[in-house]
Amino acid sequence: MAIQRTISKVFRSKPVIEGAGVHLKRAFGFGEVPQFDPFLLLDDFRSGDPEDYRKGFPWHPHRGIETITYMLEGEVEHGDSLGNRGVIRPGGLQWMTAGSGIIHQEMPEGDRNGRMGGFQLWANLPASQKMTRPRYRDITDSQVPKLKLDNGVTISLFSGRIGDTVGPVDNIAIDPEYLDITVPPSTSFTHPVKRGHTALAYVIEGRGIFCHANEPFSHDTEGVNYFDMKPERYQDNETLILFSDGDSVTVSTENDPVRFLLISGKPLNEPVAWYGPIVMNTREELRAAFEEYQNGTFIKEH
Repeated sequence: MAIQRTISKVFRSKPVIEGAGVHLKRAFGFGEVPQFDPFLLLDDFRSGDPEDYRKGFPWHPHRGIETITYMLEGEVEHGDSLGNRGVIRPGGLQWMTAGSGIIHQEMPEGDRNGRMGGFQLWANLPASQKMTRPRYRDITDSQVPKLKLDNGVTISLFSGRIGDTVGPVDNIAIDPEYLDITVPPSTSFTHPVKRGHTALAYVIEGRGIFCHANEPFSHDTEGVNYFDMKPERYQDNETLILFSDGDSVTVSTENDPVRFLLISGKPLNEPVAWYGPIVMNTREELRAAFEEYQNGTFIKEH
């Protein structure tokens, strides 16, 4: 019997400063492990002020994870110690597997109006793949299937399957799904999600009701101001919803549309040893990674 997912918990994004001084919003991160397994972190770096992002993310290492960067506005130029170079443009996504280790930089540039907008998700790698060869998958806007359903719902499909349409990112250990969905006003939309997979939605425009949760006190919300005395039944911009297990997620709207990222993946159920940009399974592996970074043996020959 099919089971509809419910809201497990809601998170309000919190301002943080990362890189060389980039102001962004963090939807979830270190403190929420392991409830988002296999995902580790989701950052929202939308801004209309170049001072918020121009210093970027200079050279830094990664090992043991995948970083998934999706751009809405502006660009991010990236380069690494292996000689890879590229630019992530609006509507495009980069799925980078750090594997055994890369040292790279990510430098944002706003559009002609100074606007920059995008999201970076970190996904964990299983122990068996933490020391695999690094690789990039750069997906341009033109490579992303865009579906419009009979009820007006539009979907950009980066990873996963809807009917006979398959996203361009495949062969990933966590069997992920990554969708950008817009539900128009006065519409209900139900999407199947694999049972047992961790599933979350991050609202980026408008507002909607998720999983028929019309009662604002039916779930916990983290990140609420002490003086917030007007709980809403709607979930709106910069809000993340973590779902319970089940077979599908339902989103409905009333007077306003809602746009959100819907992301799911298979939990790894492995220990996490995490410090900064490196995520391993044991403290010893973590110590070794930082020692290798200091002595110049971090980048491996494959």
